[in-house]
Amino acid sequence: MSTPAPIITVSHMDAGYPGVVILQDVTFDVARGEIFALLGGSGCGKSTIMKHLIALNPPLSGEVNVAGLEMRPENHEAIWRKIGVMYQSGALFGSMTCGENVCLPLEEFTNMKRRERADRAMELLGAVGLSDAWGKMPSEISGGMRKRVAIARAMALEPEIIFLDEPSAGLDPVTSNALDELILKLRAEKGVTFVIVTHELPSIYKIVDRCAMFDRSRRAMVALGKPTELRDLSADPFVREFFNRGGK
Repeated sequence: MSTPAPIITVSHMDAGYPGVVILQDVTFDVARGEIFALLGGSGCGKSTIMKHLIALNPPLSGEVNVAGLEMRPENHEAIWRKIGVMYQSGALFGSMTCGENVCLPLEEFTNMKRRERADRAMELLGAVGLSDAWGKMPSEISGGMRKRVAIARAMALEPEIIFLDEPSAGLDPVTSNALDELILKLRAEKGVTFVIVTHELPSIYKIVDRCAMFDRSRRAMVALGKPTELRDLSADPFVREFFNRGGK
């Protein structure tokens, strides 16, 4: 039986901005249905990699393919229709209710009627356990709830891939664990692929299938594999220190 083609392929990519190279010669792929993490210290280029993958900033060189589409300007809109993004703060619009926030991508990118959009948004809020949040403003709910609303919005167009930027940042352990459970549930029920930027070891060990790790000082990807294997078997001191901080 042949192995399915990866849903994301990055080949010999230089990451950064015009005149500023942050990471060089980055190569990895992400399997369909995988929960894949981008790891490393602050300023190592994790978020820059994510911006390249979601077609916000073009890579400096190399090849990137997302959901069967080459990362070229003429493909950006088609890529945006295949992905969802949850930013670190949730990035909900404060002047709109939670339901209206979830409806927004449906208004922008579909021809659905208002009632259809509302029904779809209610379904999505239910999927993240927030059926009663439809009419609430973002300021009226907790940080963890805002992140779940942001995930519901990211799911609005039934994306093949959801990108999460520090989903557990600023959350207490109980709320963080609930968010991990939600990610696992959505992967199991919807078959969604997740790409996550995170520093949280408990979440990494609980939900991440594989990860790529980056080192700012070497301007390179320094590890690729399962978190527990990198923790226990890596010969790289930088990698071992990252995974063994606080013990196993």
